Amino acid sequence: MTQNDTIRIGVGYDIHRLASDRKLMLGGLDIPHERGLLGHSDADVVLHAVADALLGAANLPDIGDLFPDTDDAFKDADSRELLADVMGKISEKGYRVGNLDVIVHAEAPKMSPYKKKMADSIAKALGVESDRVNVKAKTNEGVGPVGLSNAIACTTVALLMKS
Repeated sequence: MTQNDTIRIGVGYDIHRLASDRKLMLGGLDIPHERGLLGHSDADVVLHAVADALLGAANLPDIGDLFPDTDDAFKDADSRELLADVMGKISEKGYRVGNLDVIVHAEAPKMSPYKKKMADSIAKALGVESDRVNVKAKTNEGVGPVGLSNAIACTTVALLMKS
């Protein structure tokens, strides 16, 4: 194994529009809010960004390729199950999660009460210790679709280590 094989870094990003009559799923949590995220699956932007960061670090296809929104098998899918599939692929390539840094971009609801719970939920879904997952929240200061409360987005950086 060369030095380059020991660690890998990936970045994930996702954004979904907010819509009425949808649950707001973020980081595997059902968060009380008057609107939820619109998507083919449960539209959990946090878990989608986490999955894409992990897949990118492992040089695997992204979640759009693995779980296309044109496939009815993934209609209303629980993103925790999709993430479990991603973790299986990561393990098959001989990697484990070093750590994740997650940024949730949202005007509302306020994320402060949920950040630790989200980190714990993500860690549980990945089978790692909670201190390997950090969740932060940012507003967009009224700018763009997130700032206008029309969408929620997430950016994630993942570090994979050779098992």
